[in-house]
Amino acid sequence: MLPHSYLQLICMQASTLFVCDTNGRLRFIREPGYEEPELDPAPRFWMGRTLEGNVCRFRYDLSADLVRDLEQICRSEPPAANVAELPLTATTIRAALHAQAPIMQEQRGPAYWIPDNIHVPRVQVVLVSEANAYLLKANFPWKQISPSGVKTGPLVAAVAGGSAVSICYCARLTAVAAEAGVKTVESARGHGYAGAAVAGWASAVRQCGLLPLYSTSWANVASWRVARKLGMVCYGEDWSIT
Repeated sequence: MLPHSYLQLICMQASTLFVCDTNGRLRFIREPGYEEPELDPAPRFWMGRTLEGNVCRFRYDLSADLVRDLEQICRSEPPAANVAELPLTATTIRAALHAQAPIMQEQRGPAYWIPDNIHVPRVQVVLVSEANAYLLKANFPWKQISPSGVKTGPLVAAVAGGSAVSICYCARLTAVAAEAGVKTVESARGHGYAGAAVAGWASAVRQCGLLPLYSTSWANVASWRVARKLGMVCYGEDWSIT
């Protein structure tokens, strides 16, 4: 059973993904361990789409006129009967943003909540700490020194041959929720390691009193297959334009 409504979950995800100013305008992409000057800028536009309704956010540097126009367009976007389908207002929103500046990047993809009764693949998983961070050395040495590594939220590794072959960590983190980041060695893909790492991470995150979230792009077939195999619950779609 979902702990919150779809609309509440997408609002929580917005707060987990982005740092906003006091007016609720997007400033930065949230990444644990880094100070604001080190963070990447947020997209110009973000919409979270659900069966219960939509939530929109706009970057702080958009003009008041453009935000007003976008708000009006977004109000006409109906709740998503199928979040995989292109938003009805996509063309109009793109045109409004393009009139200000060329669109540099666009991404859409499903957003999931990870329940506590997910199917866990039979793979060795380890909660990584400073004491056993050597497990990361062969394939993920950057995580040993990253500010968003073992000291910032749970990091779980699926282990084979004495080394981590897949890791799941807090790519985004607040006092309420954490968003999964997953990396898997190419030769280890397709063997359940990623799913095991995600399942272990979700359990560790839940023990911290946080909501475990997971999102990807529609183009990343391997990633949303992991979500399906684990039995995650899709509550909506992220749509961002930079």
